[in-house]
Amino acid sequence: MIFEVKENNEKVLATVSGRLDTPSAVSAQQEITPLLENADKEIILDCSNLEYISSSGLRLLLTIRKEAAAKGGKVIVKDINDDIKKVFMMTGFYNLFEIK
Repeated sequence: MIFEVKENNEKVLATVSGRLDTPSAVSAQQEITPLLENADKEIILDCSNLEYISSSGLRLLLTIRKEAAAKGGKVIVKDINDDIKKVFMMTGFYNLFEIK
């Protein structure tokens, strides 16, 4: 799993690639630090290359969302595949995030 983060004045774009499962979520916790530090901005999570997400990965996304909510920011999840969309629907995450 790879989190690639690009920042500008108003937005933060994070490209999420590979598998966001339990082992990768542990290492990703450190990689999301720039997102948490910029949670007052609009955070766009580009999931076009995300292949799989587990409950640990969902918890990681929830951490980002909670920090953004606390700081007045916003999280947009874009380009999720059909399998991940099903996971979001079953867990209620589809209603927690703005999905594009």
